[in-house]
Amino acid sequence: MSCTTILVGKNASFDGSTIIARNEDCPSGEFCEKRFSVSNAAGKKTYKSVIGHLEVPLPDGGGRYTCMPNADLKEGLWEAAGVNAHNVAMTATETLTTNERVLAADPLVAYKAAVGEPGQDGYEAEQVGGIGEEDMVTLVLPYATSARDGVLRLGALLERYGTYEMNGIAFSDVDEIWWLETVGGHHWIARRVPDDCYVTMPNQLGLDSFDLDDALGEGREHLCSPDLREFIQKNHLDLSLDGELNPRDAFGSRSDADHVYNTPRAWDMQRWLNPSAGPWETAAAHEEFGPESDRLPWCRVPERKITIEDVKYVLSLHYQGTVYDPYGHIGTPATRGLYRPIGINRNCQLAVLQIRPYVDEKRRALQWIALGSNAFNALVPFFTQVDEVPAYVSSTPRTVTTDSFYWANRLIGAMADASYSACLPHVERYQEKLQSEATRLVHECDEAAGDPAAANQAIADAARKRTDCLLGHVLFARSAEMRNGFSRSDN
Repeated sequence: MSCTTILVGKNASFDGSTIIARNEDCPSGEFCEKRFSVSNAAGKKTYKSVIGHLEVPLPDGGGRYTCMPNADLKEGLWEAAGVNAHNVAMTATETLTTNERVLAADPLVAYKAAVGEPGQDGYEAEQVGGIGEEDMVTLVLPYATSARDGVLRLGALLERYGTYEMNGIAFSDVDEIWWLETVGGHHWIARRVPDDCYVTMPNQLGLDSFDLDDALGEGREHLCSPDLREFIQKNHLDLSLDGELNPRDAFGSRSDADHVYNTPRAWDMQRWLNPSAGPWETAAAHEEFGPESDRLPWCRVPERKITIEDVKYVLSLHYQGTVYDPYGHIGTPATRGLYRPIGINRNCQLAVLQIRPYVDEKRRALQWIALGSNAFNALVPFFTQVDEVPAYVSSTPRTVTTDSFYWANRLIGAMADASYSACLPHVERYQEKLQSEATRLVHECDEAAGDPAAANQAIADAARKRTDCLLGHVLFARSAEMRNGFSRSDN
């Protein structure tokens, strides 16, 4: 599953919040319908995955949490991102790359169907798979009491059951953000995001430094599998010349595909958030500040504090102002399609999880959501400490309907893409007005100590009104550019 992640430490954010955010993108050739929901793990005893056929016993103490599950459950829940009753947030997962050395040393735990029937010659029993993106939010978020606790629970599950894919997972609470990366089938590493930094993650194993002594000792800023040092030494995975472990070199990849599909996305985000650090646009592709550089850092201190609008913008980027912009007029047809954008047609949902330190716990967490292609949608906040969310965002039927926030946004994106210049002013006004109105409704609820569920309904009503209006504008603009138009009128 292709995705893009940004993490913002509390001293790097505009209001002291911790912010973790991720685009969930569909695989090529697919469009996965998503919906916003509230789930509750209380009383649930077991969980069985659809992809891996793995059955996992669940502990006591599970509670309520928000999530972004698939509308079609043929491949499982895929709950993606949410905030639990303890105001702990989780987003899972960012698919990562790896290398042959790691996979040879600790193979992924893939599901294998049974061969033949019991008692027959050559019969092979079913081999269950490990856990993956389908399962992680469901298995971890309802039970996590802090960001660190979420890391440790997921790490224990990985060690016991393994995984069938390489993934990165973010956890946050009001004080900390942690980033976990899987290593092979059963190993993992995790690092606390520095409070004054942001992190960019574009489908590559990202950590570029790691303190094994801290991870295997006090665990103040780093955590990992208990046997990771021996695993690295036995399999000769540390490629450093100075003894300073670089996980990106040890566990990650450095392929031609990375330089087209992954690395340029980190470059695009970092050039926006640190414009003076460059030269970004004039650097050669593989130089330190170029779009194919292998030296872009995992985390940076931004040039100014990062807002929610910044997070939405960078997770919607399509190389604006460069020769790589598919909607641009500079460069050539070849450059305008060279690199994979962040804001892509296959964005299915964006979750921005904000934990605010200055608000009481009942209203502390916001889950900002956007559905469909990020180049054309708006980001809308919802309080998470509720038992249900409005139907406009929770209902995504299999049939296309403008009664659904997901489907309305898909329709807008498909039409606006084809009439980009005509539709862009309407889209930009929509994004600004809806986010402003929704944020005002959040402020009013905060100041009056109001009912979060009522505020959520008011926000959903505003989202529907403005989205329906945008749909009308986009439909008109697209209709005016139909090929069978003719200028002479007979009325």
